[in-house]
Amino acid sequence: MATKIRLKRLGKKFYAFYRVVITDSRNKRDGQSIEEIGIYDPNKQPSLIQIDSERAQYWLGVGAQPSEAVFKLLNITGDWQKFKGLEGAEGTLKVAEDGPDAAARVEAVEAQAQKVKAAKSAAAAKAAAEAEAAKADEAAESDPAEAEASEAQAE
Repeated sequence: MATKIRLKRLGKKFYAFYRVVITDSRNKRDGQSIEEIGIYDPNKQPSLIQIDSERAQYWLGVGAQPSEAVFKLLNITGDWQKFKGLEGAEGTLKVAEDGPDAAARVEAVEAQAQKVKAAKSAAAAKAAAEAEAAKADEAAESDPAEAEASEAQAE
C-alpha cells in the first residue's frame, strides 16, 4: 500500500482550512484517512501550521511520500530537514505575536473614544464661554448701562 502525506480540505467556500493527513494514495482528496497529524490554516496572519513532529518523522521513516504542498509545510516547520539530517532543522515557521485578548482590545478602544469625546465637549464648552465673554465685552463697549443689566441677569 502506497501511503501519502497530503492535505484534506475543510471549511467553506473561499475560506479553505486544511488537515495534514496520512492516506492511501488511491483515496479521494477528502476521503478516508489513516491518521491526522496536523492542521494548516492559510487564512490567518501569519498562516497557522501545526504538525505533530513525532508522527511526521514516523510516517516519513516508514516510506510515506509527502505531496508538494505538504513538502513545503514540512520544510517550513523543519521536519523535512530533521528527517533528512540536514542543517536548519529549526525551520522558518513564524508564529503570531501574543497580544491582549479581544475583550482588552475592545476596552482600550472604548477608553480612547471616551477621551476623544470628552476632549471635544470640553473644547465646545470653552468656545461657548469665550463667545459669551466676547459678546459681553462688545455690549460693554457700546453701552455700559446695558452691559450692567446683562451681567445682573446672568447672575
